[in-house]
Parts: sequence; C-alpha cells; structure tokens
Amino acid sequence: MHDIRWIRDNAAAFDTALASRGREPLSSSLIALDDARKSAVSTLQAGQERRNAASKEIGQAMAAKDAARADALKAEVAALKDRMAEAEIAEKKASADLTAALEVIPNLPLAEVPVGPDESANVERHRFGAPKQLNFAREHFELGEAMGDMDFETAAKLSGARFVILKKHLARMERALGQFMLDLHVDTHGYTEVNPPVLVRDHVVYGTGQLPKAAEDMFQTREGFWLTPTAEVTLTNLVRETIVAEDVLPMRLTACTPCFRSEAGAAGRDTRGMLRQHQFTKVELVSITAPEQSADEHERMLACAEEVLKRLDLAYRVMTLSTGDMGFSARKTYDIEVWLPGQKAFREISSCSVCGDFQARRMNARYRPKATDNKQPAPQFVHTLNGSGTAVGRALIAVMETYQQEDGSIAVPAALQPYMGGLTTIGRA
Repeated sequence: MHDIRWIRDNAAAFDTALASRGREPLSSSLIALDDARKSAVSTLQAGQERRNAASKEIGQAMAAKDAARADALKAEVAALKDRMAEAEIAEKKASADLTAALEVIPNLPLAEVPVGPDESANVERHRFGAPKQLNFAREHFELGEAMGDMDFETAAKLSGARFVILKKHLARMERALGQFMLDLHVDTHGYTEVNPPVLVRDHVVYGTGQLPKAAEDMFQTREGFWLTPTAEVTLTNLVRETIVAEDVLPMRLTACTPCFRSEAGAAGRDTRGMLRQHQFTKVELVSITAPEQSADEHERMLACAEEVLKRLDLAYRVMTLSTGDMGFSARKTYDIEVWLPGQKAFREISSCSVCGDFQARRMNARYRPKATDNKQPAPQFVHTLNGSGTAVGRALIAVMETYQQEDGSIAVPAALQPYMGGLTTIGRA
C-alpha cells in the first residue's frame, strides 16, 4: 500500500515510477480523492468545534434566563448534528474510495531495476555451472513414468489436470529435497523454522498483496478460507498489527509447505509434467528488517537460495526482473532459473523479492527504533522480503533431468544421499 502523503510530496516521481510498470499517471486522481477526504474531515471537525461551543453558550443563555437565545442555540445544535452525520458518511466514503484506489496499485520499482514491458527486458546477473548437454536426455515426466514412480493418469482421475502422484523413490526424493533445504536454511543460514497454517482469512492474503488483484489465481473454500499460494503469506503476516523491537531485526523465517494455485493465467502453458501444478511443495524464506537492512538482506537471501542449487550441483542463472515482469508487491526481484537438460532450457526455480514497506503498511507491521539522546523515536514500518528456497517440485525435476543416466536411472546427488538412506541411484539398474 502506498502512503498518500508521500504521493502528495512526490507526485511526479510517483507517476514516473508507475509509467515504468506500464501504468497511467495516477497522482492527480489520488490527490483529488484525498482532498475529498480532507474536506469531509474538516467539515466534521468544524461541526464538532461549533457544537461544543454552542453547548457552552446554551448553558450561558439559560443562566442568563435568555430562553429565546437558548432555544435558537438548541436548534443550531440539532442542525449541526444532522450535518455532522452527513459529513461522517462522506468522510467514510472518501476514505474507502481512496483505499480502494491505492490497494490495487503495484509497488514502485527501485531505480536500478531494468525498465521493460515483460520478461524480454530481464537482465542476466550471473551464472553458476555449465548447462549439461545430454544426447540421450529425456524430460522428467518421461523418466518418471518409465520408472513407474510418477503417475499423472491416476492423479487426473482423482483430481483433474495439473496434479501428480509420486511413488516410491521419487516420493522419497521429493521429501528428501524439502528436508535438505530446511536443514540448510536453519542450521547453516540461521532461519527459524515455522510450521504455519495453509488456510487463512481475507485480511492475511490482503496483507501480502494477493487480494484483491490476484483472487482468481487462488483457491477458496466454501467457509471463506484461502489456500495459501506460498508460505510467504503466513510467515510475513506473523508480524501483522505488531510493533517489534529493533534488536530482534532482521527476523528470518522459513517453512516447507504445500502451496495451491489455480494457474488461471497459465492456460495452455506447461500442461505436461510437474512444472506448473495446482498443488506443489515449496520451501519459503521470509525476512522482516529495518529499512536500512533490506537491500543487504535481499542479496543475502539470494545467496541462501543459490546455495541450495550449488550443493546439488545444478547449473543455473540469476536474472534481475524488469519492471514489467515483477510481482505486484515487489520493489526488486531476482529470479533463479535452473537448467533442465530434458527441456534444453532455463526455468524459474526461485524468486527473491524485496518489498520495502509496501506489505507492512497493509499489515500495519512496525518496529520501534532504539532510543537516541534519551529520545524514543516513533514506530516505523518494517521492510519485508520473501524468496523461494527453493521450489521443491522444480528441484526434483532439475535433479531428475540433470542426473539421468542413459539406462533411465537417476543418480542421487551427494547432498541428498544421507536423506535417501544412502542410495546412490534410483530407477532402472
């Protein structure tokens, strides 16, 4: 959510930043809505002041036995009451109109973010490893189905398209990947593990920016719960409506959860295999920081996600997303794209974003800076960051395609062998 006071003071900069995201200028219309709100507030305040003064004057008139003046003042107070009720309604409407306009405006990109309409303007930052070229390479679903451990047909009978049943060694490998990532982030990177709910209320997905703009991309139950599209939603909201002490920042949280997405905007894309599922597992990273910490924390989070792929020895590249390809709540985003030999292409496996105070304003999440010179500063909004550390299903795809053998078996990466009971190969011997 944007601060209307900042927009008033920086109207030109606001419109320029919006233009870089392909949006029309909005500062004038937003300021007009705020003017209407301010006018209603002024009318209400003036009415309250006059009503208070008139009430005192009634007492004075009655003390002076001036019944006519007292009656006139009582009539004025009654009329003021009606006008104030109208002003209160006008103020609530103006505030609601302003909030409705602000809540659908995306975050403003940082100055260093490449400007462009879509992913074609993304900029490669760096690479790790050499993309493996295999003259016998098959895609993950071909490998999995040949092994008998990946069943899309039965999953479709149970749930429809974009679901899969994993069995035996592939089920174990997916579990191993999630456990490996959690252990790495907790034991090495210092994140706190959380096991959060995957069903949440409206205000929670509103806080991280999925509502109201992305409702069609999520699933909702008859009881009104939303199935979380990512653990970012719950982990970030752990600080909603709180004021935390500065010395607990940065807070670093991680979770491995099922995630649910309707993929409403992905009709016809990645319809085969596990790349784009309605239900998938992901290890999420969330950081809550003070404003001056967030830029460095973004680089740190990226490094933590990269370490997962480095330890699995998977080739990847890091892309800085353009203004037209970033998510709604992001100020800057890095995507990690892993190499898939079966597809002969890089595909996204992690996305790390810094959101500034955009989500914090929606959640009213603040921190109390340390006192200086015996003065206690007012609470300030925290900054929030989120990243995949990483998508477990896509990591499984990358391992299968990268470590496939010509006979259809799959070598188990050294980092996963302790989680696989010491197995070094799965599938066909």
